[in-house]
Amino acid sequence: MEAIFEYFSTIPSLHRSLILICGIAFFWILESVIPLFKFSYHKVKHAGINIFFTMTTIIVNFSLAFLLLMSSDWVSSTNFGILNWLQLDQLWLNVLIGVILLDLIAAYFAHFVEHQVKVLWGFHIVHHTDHHVDTTTANRHHPLESVVRFAFTCLAVIISGAPIGTIMLYQALSVILSQFNHANISIPKSIDRWLHWLIVTPNMHKVHHHQSIPYTDSNYGNIFGFWDHLFHTYKELDSKEIVYGLDTYPDKVSNSKLLPLLKSAFNKYRTLN
Repeated sequence: MEAIFEYFSTIPSLHRSLILICGIAFFWILESVIPLFKFSYHKVKHAGINIFFTMTTIIVNFSLAFLLLMSSDWVSSTNFGILNWLQLDQLWLNVLIGVILLDLIAAYFAHFVEHQVKVLWGFHIVHHTDHHVDTTTANRHHPLESVVRFAFTCLAVIISGAPIGTIMLYQALSVILSQFNHANISIPKSIDRWLHWLIVTPNMHKVHHHQSIPYTDSNYGNIFGFWDHLFHTYKELDSKEIVYGLDTYPDKVSNSKLLPLLKSAFNKYRTLN
């Protein structure tokens, strides 16, 4: 654990980028082997718009990375945050609790709030208007949503008191698990029945991308699946009944074009789903 912690404490930006690229490539291939849905779409063309938003997400995160480092340095120097108050001796336990807290605040809570606050939902619409959810959908975020998500991550660091090694490890896990649970892959129900209690699986997260409520407002988790069970936001829906997208934004043509997607955050007619 010490070697892993030290590696992520000083992880080069290139390595962080490679984690994202290799994850997309791996699940992209896996989607062709064990697909959940057999989409009749141009896979490369569909990926193009999502990769654009992936690039803007990367730009936002790398541009604001100094704020994350400042937050981590501040909690360390002031002994602020849950982990600093607990003073745990075991590094593995400190890292585990840190990742759990970061996932709760920066992923589950942030995602839940985006569905409840109208202006934030406007930013989040871009993610939900994908009619062919696959691994490239994971980072299909409006640039302003990326900023909001980053703010929640900084808040999570301050509350948790997580050191930079734990933060970077969390972000790596978050990227991989997000690509996994958005991937268009089939997980046997016998395995998923137990696995989704620990981590968010594709079977579980696909329900969240169904076009209408109450399913759209469920299964908010990213890494750990137990948050939705704990906070009673977990729902099930047979994959045969899932229709991707938003019933309030049904135009597949507009939902696959860059300008309408960028403008959707400012649409005065947007509504909470």
